[in-house]
Amino acid sequence: MPSSVMPTSRLGDGHPSPAAVSTVGLRKSYGDKTVLDGIDLCIPAGSVFALLGPNGAGKTTAVNILSTLISADAGDIRVGGHDLATDPQAVRAAIGVTGQFSAVDGLITGEENMLLMADLHHLSKREGRRAAAELLERFDLVEAAKKPAQTYSGGMKRRLDIAMTLVGNPRIIFLDEPTTGLDPRSRHNMWGIIRELVSDGVTVFLTTQYLDEADELADRIAVLNGGKIVAEGTAEELKRMIPGGHVRLRFSDPAAYQNAAFALREVTRDDEALALQIPSDGSQRELRSILDWLDSAGIEADELTVHTPDLDDVFFALTGADDSAGTPPNQPKEAVR
Repeated sequence: MPSSVMPTSRLGDGHPSPAAVSTVGLRKSYGDKTVLDGIDLCIPAGSVFALLGPNGAGKTTAVNILSTLISADAGDIRVGGHDLATDPQAVRAAIGVTGQFSAVDGLITGEENMLLMADLHHLSKREGRRAAAELLERFDLVEAAKKPAQTYSGGMKRRLDIAMTLVGNPRIIFLDEPTTGLDPRSRHNMWGIIRELVSDGVTVFLTTQYLDEADELADRIAVLNGGKIVAEGTAEELKRMIPGGHVRLRFSDPAAYQNAAFALREVTRDDEALALQIPSDGSQRELRSILDWLDSAGIEADELTVHTPDLDDVFFALTGADDSAGTPPNQPKEAVR
């Protein structure tokens, strides 16, 4: 396939979308340790893709390969429609990278950091100053622009780091654990920035250890463990892979509780709380069925709550809470908290 032709993927609405990033059989080893063992990815343009995995799973290695910082041992890799092996320069022109550790130079001002990045992108002085001014305003850094970056808070440094990444107007941005070490408010501010980028058509490849972050932002999520992608899908699809979902009915009337417990099958009783737990995937169909049954039986529950597995359950089940248990990396364990 020519490098000018981008492979296609499908978004949730079923319409084809050009793939911003695609890999087939991506492999990387260091000595006898295989870090990435045949990774296949197809990430639609204008979406957020999150790569999850425990420390040492190979997330940063994947980002470093896709951003041309290190080479793969094998695999067909295309970024922005360009073959990474034969046209890495075109790939570099299409992407921006923000790593775990800020690229900001603390000894110079925020504005000087921006202008330095403009020089690296070979912008004219006029273009560089215009781009710097626009991005400093966009990221709410105008007041701090003349101050040394070492005086910035962690959240401000992250914003400056991403602003620097955007100087070259990349259409694909790799964010390698961008909110590590930030306080909750700064993390939420960063989420807003990421959503804004995607609304402008930018593709975001996100690695993170914060599962709520992936749940909040990502259109699709892949879980990397043991060098392999062990699961991929939307957050809801991944959650449905893990058992443990249930509906909890609580009663104030002991008679109603006993009648419901007698009539319903496969329930777990809590006689002290007058509560019943019914296995359920939390779907609208199942909830309607339970409510219809209660109505037809003339039984009234005081409280109905739906409990579904979250990404924590998915992560622990797929990556294993204890490697000594001997579960192969592609075999889910029982979810643990």
